[in-house]
Amino acid sequence: MTAAYETQRAPLAEVVAIPVTPFAQDGTVDRAAHRVLLRRLLDGGVRTLTPNGNTGEFYTLTPEERSLVAELTLEEAGNRAVVMVGIGHDVPTAVASARHARRHGARLVMVHQPVHPYVSDGGWLDYHREIAASVPELGVVPYLRNPLLPGARLAELADACPNVIGVKYAVPDAARFAAFARDAGLERFVWVAGLAESYAPSYFSAGATGFTSGLANVAPSVSLDMIEALRSGDYPAAMKIWERIRRFEELRAADGSANNVTVVKEALASLGLCRRDVRPPSSPLSESARAEVAALAAGWST
Repeated sequence: MTAAYETQRAPLAEVVAIPVTPFAQDGTVDRAAHRVLLRRLLDGGVRTLTPNGNTGEFYTLTPEERSLVAELTLEEAGNRAVVMVGIGHDVPTAVASARHARRHGARLVMVHQPVHPYVSDGGWLDYHREIAASVPELGVVPYLRNPLLPGARLAELADACPNVIGVKYAVPDAARFAAFARDAGLERFVWVAGLAESYAPSYFSAGATGFTSGLANVAPSVSLDMIEALRSGDYPAAMKIWERIRRFEELRAADGSANNVTVVKEALASLGLCRRDVRPPSSPLSESARAEVAALAAGWST
């Protein structure tokens, strides 16, 4: 592990915020609102940002919009935060996005799971190896949602590409995570709990040192309080925070996470920070759900 990769590991052991992508009334990316939301995260103490994540509606954005979102985030972050740009789709598109991120100053990229109905272990390895090898200067973080992938495949990937330094693990099974991390090499990678605050305590107990967050868009102080409790090993305190955010995360996870992004944007809209608009295949909340989300958001802002 080179010193350069060591410095890129540290930002993963943090609250890894996934900013939303706000849309204007005409459906385009609302650049002004986007900057406001990014500054709010930075002012709130968040130091790692992942533009073009799932909470940013990655799969609904055009290639030009994904580039714009990455550039806006890197400009606003400056030297206040480390930016890990989400990339994916076919290999040439992912490579082009990674190189774009590198040109604009990103230090890391997160590789979304391959979008293909048939993914073999070897194909997963080849997909990530081609992308990682194209940007050897950047830290590369695979986003894992496949419970069948063996840890040995991740170790094999890192053998071929030493810039694969961390993992966003998003399988809702803490025991599976513990086994996978140890099969791949617990100390070899930085393990990020990829299912946000609701899974962070159980994943930290098994070796994670960071977690992703959509909630941070709404209440960055709550997310930061949780990671401080987990770092200090104060699990009772972490679980008190877990109780505070439990309903919000339940609403996001309901019906196969159908409203995962919608709930976050609704909370932001209730605070007057951006429009609630989401793109298909997401859809708006019911009036009753809107009221519940607004009440939760208001409680965190006091």
